[in-house]
Amino acid sequence: MTDLSHIRNFSIVAHIDHGKSTLADRLIQKCGAVSDREMKEQLLDNMDIERERGITIKAQTVRLNYTAKNGQSYILNLIDTPGHVDFGYEVSRSLAACEGSLLVVDASQGVEAQTLANVYKALDANHEIVPVINKIDLPAAEPDRVKAQIEDVIGIDATKAPLISAKTGLGIDDVLETIVHKLPAPIGDENAPLKAMLVDSWYDPYLGIIVLVRVVDGVMKKGMNIQMMATKASYKIERLGYFAPKMTDTDSLKTGELGFIICGIKSIGETRVGDTITDEKNPTKEALPGFKPSLSVVFCSLFPVDMSDYENLKESLGKLQLNDAAFQFTPDKSMALGQGFRCGFLGLLHMEIIQERLSREFNLELITTAPSVAYQVHLTNGDMITMHNPADMPDPSSIQYIEEPWVKATIMTPDEYLGGILQLCSERRGVQKDLTYVGNRAMAVYHLPLNEIIFDFYDRLKSISRGYASFDYEVSDYERSDLVRVNILVNGEQVDALAFLAHRSQSERRGRQICERLKTLIPRHQFKIPIQASIGGKIIAREDISAFRKDVTAKCYGGDITRKRKLLEKQKEGKKKMRQFGNVEIPQSAFINALKIGDE
Repeated sequence: MTDLSHIRNFSIVAHIDHGKSTLADRLIQKCGAVSDREMKEQLLDNMDIERERGITIKAQTVRLNYTAKNGQSYILNLIDTPGHVDFGYEVSRSLAACEGSLLVVDASQGVEAQTLANVYKALDANHEIVPVINKIDLPAAEPDRVKAQIEDVIGIDATKAPLISAKTGLGIDDVLETIVHKLPAPIGDENAPLKAMLVDSWYDPYLGIIVLVRVVDGVMKKGMNIQMMATKASYKIERLGYFAPKMTDTDSLKTGELGFIICGIKSIGETRVGDTITDEKNPTKEALPGFKPSLSVVFCSLFPVDMSDYENLKESLGKLQLNDAAFQFTPDKSMALGQGFRCGFLGLLHMEIIQERLSREFNLELITTAPSVAYQVHLTNGDMITMHNPADMPDPSSIQYIEEPWVKATIMTPDEYLGGILQLCSERRGVQKDLTYVGNRAMAVYHLPLNEIIFDFYDRLKSISRGYASFDYEVSDYERSDLVRVNILVNGEQVDALAFLAHRSQSERRGRQICERLKTLIPRHQFKIPIQASIGGKIIAREDISAFRKDVTAKCYGGDITRKRKLLEKQKEGKKKMRQFGNVEIPQSAFINALKIGDE
């Protein structure tokens, strides 16, 4: 039996692409958890998208057995976390299950924006943080400069930080020794009533819902009747064990251990992340504090290209939600695009990943509306409604004012690109809060409207800084703004799928942009088609698609000009009538391309 002092629960945190998953691979290999034949890169990343993009989307856990240099055996529970800002919710859940963190910093790039964000999350969780300098085999590596940077920016002593190369395996022994000697052991009472934290849950087609738990007090045994304290639902444990990295069954999970339980749960709604699990017969008196629920910040509607795929789309979204508790969706309908779903995401990368999974895993062809954010609309009667879709905006006469979400954005960049980045932020209505220097890198903190970030801000930032700037944001509060709904009219008919909300100062530019784009995307008809952008009854932009013309005067050889004029007048009358009754056919590709994010 392992005593508590020989257990270490830790996670690996870092900026995206600083080598977390590679370090996890080396630790697994060094502890002999997998044979060389079974070893592959990004071992803990299960999805094809994770492998192709080289990113971690889902936090994964693995138990390792390690014999230290002092001859004692330890159990190491490692959680490999995502680095991207959109998956910060996964990171905060993982940190709640651990006592310590390895902070991985790239020796050539140094401290980046998401390094800071993840460190602050670890500090909030009262973690012991041990810095690890990775990629020291690169020609551009400057470990001493990076150590100084960690001390200046984060305030953690990095003088004894292990210098490693996760790719080649250099220095991995030092990391394992550091984990054993520097990170704290879990604390808990094995004789107290069972108290365990529900860290994560996902759906398996054969086993039902698999629940990842961290036992805080007491012991979990096979056959035990447990109760979820938030939902009051009771279950019997049919199977329990841990990941090593394959599922390995055991009879019990003791205090301080991480593992999985299977209880034949069918709906993921019954397993709330952060809930406390206790013994039904001898419950614990107070629940664990849990952690903040995830809040969707970006919304868009998904419509199937072929309406016969609607049921298939509904089923596919349900399956994705089983594996991603942060993803939400509700039915939606549009005059132009038919039946679909309004979906909520944690950010733009999250939105992109979900769309890609729908097209890959479920073979669905989808149309996506422009992403928008959640606005708080305060009405004259004193009510407040949350609006996710610009098409749902109430009558302007009943609106007192509208509030939009603002974010605290941290941008880190080499100082030569700072001028262009500050200009970009001020163009996007940003307010500068702080600007500090560490060596030749600048850190700017801005207060920005989320609506201005979700379009093409990240792409523009990367192109201005040639890819060197890093960006991280967190939603801070809602503020009153002068927002207007811009409607797009094609041949005098409003197209609700193209409506959007914009700040009054930006509305004309954005309206003109979409009109110009639609002019090139909608095919010509037998009659002239006006494309207009309007705010209420006022037209702010207009483009015209000219009509096809039949040469009605072709059969007139010579003769009086009045004969030709008569034929042209007759054609003109016919076109007027046709335009009056004619419906404009807008191809699906026009919607997709008109709503493409970013300036042309």
